[in-house]
Amino acid sequence: MATSTTINNVIPVLDLSALSDQNENRIHDLVIQLRAALENVGFFFVTNHGISWEMVEGIYEQAKRLHFLPPSEKQSIPMDRTHGGYLGLGGGTSYASEIAGEERKPNQNAAYFIHEGGYREANRYPNLDRFQETTASYIDALQSLAAKLLPLLALSLDLDHDYFLPHFDIPSVTLRMSHYPVMEYSNNEWGLAPHTDSSIFTFLPANDVPGLEIRPAGHDWIEPPSLPQSFLVNSGDMLKRWTNGRYLSTAHRARNLATIDRYAVPFFYGARDDAIVEAVPTTVSADRPARHEPITYGDYQRWFINRNYAAVTGQEVGETPQ
Repeated sequence: MATSTTINNVIPVLDLSALSDQNENRIHDLVIQLRAALENVGFFFVTNHGISWEMVEGIYEQAKRLHFLPPSEKQSIPMDRTHGGYLGLGGGTSYASEIAGEERKPNQNAAYFIHEGGYREANRYPNLDRFQETTASYIDALQSLAAKLLPLLALSLDLDHDYFLPHFDIPSVTLRMSHYPVMEYSNNEWGLAPHTDSSIFTFLPANDVPGLEIRPAGHDWIEPPSLPQSFLVNSGDMLKRWTNGRYLSTAHRARNLATIDRYAVPFFYGARDDAIVEAVPTTVSADRPARHEPITYGDYQRWFINRNYAAVTGQEVGETPQ
């Protein structure tokens, strides 16, 4: 499929300053905008989000420092089944998403993962000054931002504003620091093949080097417009499952066609490990029965990571989560 740049109104822009103002009318408008974004696009921008852009720039800088380390140092902090860490170029393949196509090739990016609050035991950190402290502060800030969306999410589904809060008291989160080198791609080869995310929300800060493409309903692959100092947010598989398919988990992919290296720092936000994910009451009816059996958030995440990174985790799983 061809790729084009979006017109600005394809991806909604949600101004979160209403949450600071506590203006009921503006918050009501935000709820309506969020509902429309999740039902029709699966992506939206957030502005006036309260995150210092200096902090975001600091995370991009830490990602570059990490990936500039000698191979031996990066290989000494490997990602595995129970630890966050480094994954080399081509270390994962998008098997968990059927949309990747019949021919699956390893994803041409290297990545470093930091996990908090889920089932993993710990993270392996590089020996870089202030790396752990800087990433920890950023993760805390992004968790706070993500938590602001939970009442809006509940209200958008005609639920009590605090419906989701008990499921996110110890959220499962991941910061992924990705490196897409300058390269030529062969047929059906990607920096990150077409896929959907496994989480509830993914937060992607504005990037000076383009590379992301998304496929909203009714569109071919499109490149999101640039919106400085914003976060592009997308909903994932578990929110789609929690809403009985009402809210989308939209396909996206990435490749670096620039003449300089590309770095990306997506933040994945999810529920507590033992949260039971089943269709919320307002999305189920006699005409629309629940599509999936209940599953814990952690069990789905384990299936997803084992499916995509079996060579790393040593765990083989089936095509659908049990």
